[in-house]
Amino acid sequence: MWRDLAPIGRNSESGGYRRYAWTAADTDCRAWFKAQAESRGLTYELDRNGNQWAWLGDPAAGDAVVTGSHLDSVPDGGAFDGPLGVVSSFAALDELRRRGAEFTRPLALTNFGDEEGARFGLACVGSRLTAGRLTPEQAAQLRDGDGVSLPQAMERAGHDPEAIGPDPERLARIGAFVELHVEQGRALDLSGDAVGIASAIWPHGRWRFDFRGEANHAGTTRLVDRRDPMLSYAQTVLAARREAELAGAVATFGKISVEPNGVNAIPSLVRGWLDSRAADQQTLDTVVTAVEKAAREYADAHGIDLETVRESFTPVVEFDHALRDELGRILGTDDRLTVPVLGTGAGHDAGILADSVPTAMLFVRNPTGVSHSPAEHAAEDDCLAGVNALADVLEGLACR
Repeated sequence: MWRDLAPIGRNSESGGYRRYAWTAADTDCRAWFKAQAESRGLTYELDRNGNQWAWLGDPAAGDAVVTGSHLDSVPDGGAFDGPLGVVSSFAALDELRRRGAEFTRPLALTNFGDEEGARFGLACVGSRLTAGRLTPEQAAQLRDGDGVSLPQAMERAGHDPEAIGPDPERLARIGAFVELHVEQGRALDLSGDAVGIASAIWPHGRWRFDFRGEANHAGTTRLVDRRDPMLSYAQTVLAARREAELAGAVATFGKISVEPNGVNAIPSLVRGWLDSRAADQQTLDTVVTAVEKAAREYADAHGIDLETVRESFTPVVEFDHALRDELGRILGTDDRLTVPVLGTGAGHDAGILADSVPTAMLFVRNPTGVSHSPAEHAAEDDCLAGVNALADVLEGLACR
C-alpha cells in the first residue's frame, strides 16, 4: 500500500508532496482509497462533503467504530502526515482479519477531504462541513491563489458543490472515532516509546495581517519618503518570535503575499499570515494580542495602514476522557498506563469531530520531530507498532 501511494503528487525537485484538495493528485489519492476499500469487500461511500468512507458491517446500524485520517498535504509536505493514518487503518483491518476477529459493531475507515487547507487556506474543510463547523455559505467564499472558489474546484473534480453541508445523520452513526497520526514533535522519541495516546489539541488559529503602504520606485525614492509596508511586516515577524518565546507558545509567519511583487518596486501591500498555538487559551490570547499591538505600533511609525483578520480558530480540544482511558486500558494495564499520554500543537480532523462524537488519537514516533517537510519520517518498525496498536484498539472497541 505504501509503495502504491508514495508516488502520487510527489514533486521531483523538492521530494515533497503537493496533494492539494480537488486537484489531479487528490483525485488519484481518492481512487487509491476506493480501490483499497473495494479490494477488501468493504462498502464504499463518498459523502456530500467529499469525504470517503469504507464500511465493514451495516453503515446504518449505528454505534460504529471509525478510524482513518487524510491523504492531502501541505505544500511540499512529507509522506507520513495523514497518509500513515489511512494506510494503517487498512493494515489494521487486515491484521484483525488475520487474527480471526469477530466484529460486534460496524467498522468504517475514512479519508477526510482537505484537512491541511493548503489550497483554500482553511484546515479540515471536509470534517468542518460535516460537523457544521463551516457553513456552505462560508465554504463558497473560500478561494485559492488563482481565484478559483471551492465550489468551482469541487465541480471541476466531478463533485456536486450544491450538496455540501452539515451531515448529522452520518455523525449519528459513529460511536467512536480513533485517528492514528505520525507525531509532529519529539516527545515519543525523547521518552523512548513507539506509540502514544493524545490527551488534547492546543488552541490554535490563523490571523491575516494586511500592511498597506505606497508603491514606488526602489531606486529613486529616498528612504525618508517611503511608506514601505515590508518594514512593518518584518518587524512584526520578529515580534511574533519574541512574544512566543516569552509566553512558552509558538507563533509563525509562514505565508506572505506581496504587491506588486517586483524586485525594483517598493511594495504597496504586504499580506502575511500568522499561525499561533499555545497550551491554553489565555496564553494564546496573550501572544496574539501582543503581536497585533506591536504590528500596529510599527505600522504607525512607518505611515502604514494595518488591518488584521482572524481567518480561522480552534479552541482547546480535550479528547473524550472515557475513550482515552479505554485506549490506555486496551494498550496498557488496568492499574496504570504503559503508553504515554501527550498533548499536541497540531490540529486534526479528530479535533473537529470531538464536539460531535467521542474521539481519540494515537501517535507514532517521529525520530526527528520534523513534519510538514520532505524530511518527515517514521521508522518501519514504529509504523508496524502503530498498526498493531490500532488493531488492538479496534478489536477492543468493535469486537467485544
